[in-house]
Amino acid sequence: MRLFCYGFLSVILALYLVQAGLSDKQVGLLVSLTLAGDAVVTLWLTTRADRFGRRRTLIVGALLMIGAGLVFILTRNLFLLMAAAIIGVISPSGNEIGPFLSVEQAGLTHLITDRQRTTTFAWYNLAGSFATATGALAGGWLSQGLMSSGLTPYNSYRAVLVGYALGGLILLVIFNFISSAIEIPATGGAQGKPFTLGLSRSSRGIILRLSALFSLDAFGGALVVQSLVAYWFHLRFGIAPGVIGSIFFGANILAGFSALTAGWMAKKIGLINTMVFTHIPSNILLILVPLMPTLPLAILVLLLRFSISQMDVPTRQSYTMAVVSPEERSAAAGVTSIARSVGAAFSPAVTGFLLSIPLLSAPFLISGGLKIIYDLILYYNFRTMKPPEERAPAAPSRV
Repeated sequence: MRLFCYGFLSVILALYLVQAGLSDKQVGLLVSLTLAGDAVVTLWLTTRADRFGRRRTLIVGALLMIGAGLVFILTRNLFLLMAAAIIGVISPSGNEIGPFLSVEQAGLTHLITDRQRTTTFAWYNLAGSFATATGALAGGWLSQGLMSSGLTPYNSYRAVLVGYALGGLILLVIFNFISSAIEIPATGGAQGKPFTLGLSRSSRGIILRLSALFSLDAFGGALVVQSLVAYWFHLRFGIAPGVIGSIFFGANILAGFSALTAGWMAKKIGLINTMVFTHIPSNILLILVPLMPTLPLAILVLLLRFSISQMDVPTRQSYTMAVVSPEERSAAAGVTSIARSVGAAFSPAVTGFLLSIPLLSAPFLISGGLKIIYDLILYYNFRTMKPPEERAPAAPSRV
């Protein structure tokens, strides 16, 4: 439901804001503020979730999603929209935002073995990609259908925002039925440990190093968030929202299958190798998208990119959960997620500026280059640091 809503909104968000009277630069700024606000709110929630309660944290996230949707529906005032973007939960990319992912990763890891973790996360991401794809298709064609029936573009896009807020309400109901089995017992290992950002001293170093790298990757990725790529296709080729929605439907379906194959590949070559060796070709294809001379070729390269683009996602999530203790998992996922949000916060404003000049190819070229640099640094620093399931069992002692 959540990822359906994110995909539903992402296809039309930038178009809606332009119809509401915002300039390209203001749209980019607002998307950046959305990501920056998410970083602050999510950090505060997730570093407390294991002690405050994982289910309670999910409920708070659903309330923030409803609130943000309502403000975007009810006003065109830039400052009120900025406030809602900073405090609430609005996904401009179709990807995860808010405290949900971190808490759900920790809850799932609490219930499964180390060897099940990556495959479980792969299925989790597959479900999310399919939902995002379906949401993008529905959002694009719903808005186009409403415009065909006589509604203005502004009101057509606004109807999609109403659906987003209703989705948050449904999530609020569902989260109340989550099992308490995902919670850390009150007598768990957290008792007596000194925590900063919800992390013990032994975990803090590796999580902060990973966070710095994930921030670089996210900065590059956020230069081409889905809503801005949708706007790019509209500017470059003049295509309608329904067609854009169909493109991202196919793209996210392929991304889902690429996530599913990550579990199988990680068992063969390891988590870090899977993250790096699939991510570099994906980013080369990203660089090629704006260099294509025709719409069909641009779509083809984009789809090829999505077909391998998500194999690093469940492996990255699984690796983060593997290197910390159970009572630190929500915090570890939250801190790395926040690092990604902070890294991504400034990118859409840069993209908005580049599109307004216009330098239409620049966001893709810069994004792909930065993400390849991330891959190389990640491999150099972490290739020898194995998760538990990849470590050789200790040899039996001789008598």
